[in-house]
Amino acid sequence: MAEELDLPGQDSDAGSEEVVLTPAELIDRLEQAWMNEKFAPELLENKSEIVECVMEQLQHMEENLRRAKKGDLKVSIHQMEMERIRFVLSSYLRCRLMKIERFFPHVLEKERTRREGEPSSLSPEEFAFAREYMANTETYLKNVALKHMPPNLQKVDLLRAVPKPDLDSYVFLRVKERQENILVEPETDEQRDYVIDLEEGSQHLIRYKTIAPLVASGAVQLI
Repeated sequence: MAEELDLPGQDSDAGSEEVVLTPAELIDRLEQAWMNEKFAPELLENKSEIVECVMEQLQHMEENLRRAKKGDLKVSIHQMEMERIRFVLSSYLRCRLMKIERFFPHVLEKERTRREGEPSSLSPEEFAFAREYMANTETYLKNVALKHMPPNLQKVDLLRAVPKPDLDSYVFLRVKERQENILVEPETDEQRDYVIDLEEGSQHLIRYKTIAPLVASGAVQLI
């Protein structure tokens, strides 16, 4: 696992460029995305480029193992590492699907109102899954319950019926890049807003919506 991998990125002029990562850096990116997705209350920006690169790397590792000598200790070590990577990858994708199922109307509404150039929360496959899940839910509700109700009650607003992600929930985080003047909202009506600095390497318990932009930018890591 010594070769470098190309990952699409954005430069300062809004043009695309190749971000060169080693396999170790790629797996580290996947693990960061996995941890953030596990602990964030909302569906985060999709990392389809990382997923695709990891899957390609796993295929490459499998090809190398098939050429390796049987009984070599390195083979067993690489097989265990491959299983660990597969677990992280499948857990990351499963976590995202669970959030889509739980918040599907809000996920699709966010995608519908997304501004041009703004990163999407959904990969094309996830978008198709969310639309199909919503269509199936509406069909089920209509066939099982709504068609048996009075005409004025045969419609349901799923955006109102399905709870939104709780952005006021608290999360643990580790600061990767020092941040200054972070505005923290008060806990009670008697308190006032206040500002804090987040020192690199420090850990905090804080309301998610306060640091959501920092999670998106990679300045903090949820733990």
